[in-house]
Amino acid sequence: MCLLSAACFGAMAVFGKLAYSAGVSPAALLLVRFGLAAAVLALLLLLRPGLRRGPSSSASAPRPGRATAGVLVTALGLGAVGYAAQAGLYFSALELMDASLLSLVFYTYPLLVTVAAVLLGRDRLTAGRVTALVAACCGTLLVLLGTGGPDFDPLGALLAFGASVTYTVYILVSDTVVHRLPPVVLCALVMAGATLTLAVRALLTGGVDLGFGVRGWLWLGCIAIVSTVVAMLTFFAGLRRTGPSTAAILSTFEPVVTTALAALTLTESLTPVQLVGGLLVLSSVVVLRARPFRAWRRTPGPRRTSGRPAGPGHSAGPGHSAGPGHSAGSRQPAVDAQKKPVPSTR
Repeated sequence: MCLLSAACFGAMAVFGKLAYSAGVSPAALLLVRFGLAAAVLALLLLLRPGLRRGPSSSASAPRPGRATAGVLVTALGLGAVGYAAQAGLYFSALELMDASLLSLVFYTYPLLVTVAAVLLGRDRLTAGRVTALVAACCGTLLVLLGTGGPDFDPLGALLAFGASVTYTVYILVSDTVVHRLPPVVLCALVMAGATLTLAVRALLTGGVDLGFGVRGWLWLGCIAIVSTVVAMLTFFAGLRRTGPSTAAILSTFEPVVTTALAALTLTESLTPVQLVGGLLVLSSVVVLRARPFRAWRRTPGPRRTSGRPAGPGHSAGPGHSAGPGHSAGSRQPAVDAQKKPVPSTR
């Protein structure tokens, strides 16, 4: 889910360039992006009422509890403050510096998320996670520096780092509510909050120009559906299952996707340095995936004696029955437990 989200977010830069070439301004792009995404998510919730309740409970992704007013306000604030501020800082920096250097500064956020999550006690700094983080950061560095020697602007770099810090806070706050709201509801609230902020900004600055043609609307639709709705839904779904630091590390796949798509659609060539960097980023995914697999395979199987617990998350006590066809003495719960390891952050 995190990798699919990174791929969808990575396509946004290419969609954005195509939208700019069709006469779309940055202010119009942001307002239409968030507004259209909010409308699509609201329609999805209207047509599919079951999405308001979230998925059924499981060991790795429990059913969201009843949403309180504080949770709803936090979700709206994620969009109104976090997402809107991050986008504003990012595109302000883009006006002052080269896109490759901007991405290089912005993608310090996986390191910031991992360090902050460890300091807050939400994650453990394991050897596998450190190895994956180093590989991902080095790979991203090679991918972005392989584009050449961009000019350095101190103010632009400061704005880019501000966007990175803002996105770090956004991920950490999202991790506190992602288990208390269904993913589609959470995404809809975030999009509504961002739309509200950008609409107020447009009113205060004299509005935005929406007089571009069909091509502009086509690329805005791609940004809203692919790079916003699908990207955010899969990000929250991945965040529920991996925790903030792992989700952030996997998100470093985004600039690799951006570079590859730019090479295919904008006739930009990949250098050997960029190819090596892409392989390093992919290797970080392998390290993250192999770490819980080894821990899971080392877990001893449950005893077959009736009355013993059937395995992690399958207690034989009150309120934790094994279900039809899964008695305490059956081997099936053990197989189920081995198929889905318990996330290390939960």
